[in-house]
Amino acid sequence: MTAPVSSPTALPFFRSRVVPVIVITEVAQAVPLAHALLEGGVDVMEITLRHTAGLPAIEAVARQVPEMLVGAGTVTRPQEMHDVQQAGARFALSPGMTESLVRAAHTCHLPFMPGVMTPGEVMQARERGFHLVKLFPAAQAGGLGMLKALAGPLSDMKFCPTGGVSRDNLLQYLTLPNVPMVGGSWLTPVDLVAQGDWAGISRLAQEATQRAATLPPGDSVRPE
Repeated sequence: MTAPVSSPTALPFFRSRVVPVIVITEVAQAVPLAHALLEGGVDVMEITLRHTAGLPAIEAVARQVPEMLVGAGTVTRPQEMHDVQQAGARFALSPGMTESLVRAAHTCHLPFMPGVMTPGEVMQARERGFHLVKLFPAAQAGGLGMLKALAGPLSDMKFCPTGGVSRDNLLQYLTLPNVPMVGGSWLTPVDLVAQGDWAGISRLAQEATQRAATLPPGDSVRPE
């Protein structure tokens, strides 16, 4: 079972096995996008800090859509960990892991999913108490083959592969015993977000939710 929610090594509970990875370019997009994802059965979203609108977008969702579990992605500096916590992010993700980021997560009591790409980085994350990590970029790291290979020597570690996960290979990833969830951007295409096609995004979310529902639930390392 996972540690208490106050621990940086555990995420708060959510039902979706797909975590949308989102780049917001206009803060006004954030709230209707959150509602669209919820309509499609997705109750979690990762708003990245790749654009300056990311931080205020996190704050808008946290304040106006409390039923959506909003996380902050692309957190690469300790100050950003503090900033997203203050904005209302419920958890943080990073493409990598540094000592200063781990310390900042502990200081903020903010659940954190560090990024890894190699077996050594996975072992370092485990030494710091993490049992769920983000494999990024998943495709370049070896994708399905890498995850299958890691399952042998590091059977106690679970992964959220992100980068190269799509509608077409979603189920291939989620059938792996060490993959309780995946991250991906295909649920929130840039063109649909720019057009405000919230119904279209709801359909994509619903499709992903229904496809994931054809598989057995993730095991006990799912956030809870």
